[in-house]
Amino acid sequence: MTESTTWQVRAQFKKIVTTKGKIVSPTFLFEWKFMEDENFEPPQGTLQVLTKDDDKDNNNVFSLQKGRWTLSEDPNDRKDSLWIWGLFKEPLYPFLLLTMETPTIPCGGDDDDDDSIPPLEIYSQITHRRDNTRGAILSSSPTIMTARVRETVNADLIGAAQVEIYEEKSIGQITIQPKRNTN
Repeated sequence: MTESTTWQVRAQFKKIVTTKGKIVSPTFLFEWKFMEDENFEPPQGTLQVLTKDDDKDNNNVFSLQKGRWTLSEDPNDRKDSLWIWGLFKEPLYPFLLLTMETPTIPCGGDDDDDDSIPPLEIYSQITHRRDNTRGAILSSSPTIMTARVRETVNADLIGAAQVEIYEEKSIGQITIQPKRNTN
């Protein structure tokens, strides 16, 4: 995952409820770069969404308030750590974990210019492997995107204490491919 590679991203949302209660399923096509934080193990960093000049007037542009990536073992099964292999050769990290926070995304049509998709916390786990000649290789299959839906509930009968709980909800699919040079 180097900054020298530009990646084409397709984020296809399914049945997202807008601020006005409409259900929309937008698809965003954009490019980003993985910006690596130096001296971290496992490798990790930020996501930089690239915008073009002709995108600035387009309402259908994807942006991030915050985006992070981490190469990882299976986050649901950490009993057999793979990092130990890094003592002998390059560590195996079979997953790329994405965490993205979006701002409010305008999605108004001709009749609803002020409708929007509320801010989302998006997560995805993508299969990752390394090749000595090609570098990082991500799964070419669409991967599920989930969002955390937060709810504040009373922790006691009188409402003096509250707790925030969340539920993971599937909201679509994401596909990430390295951009092919046209030179």
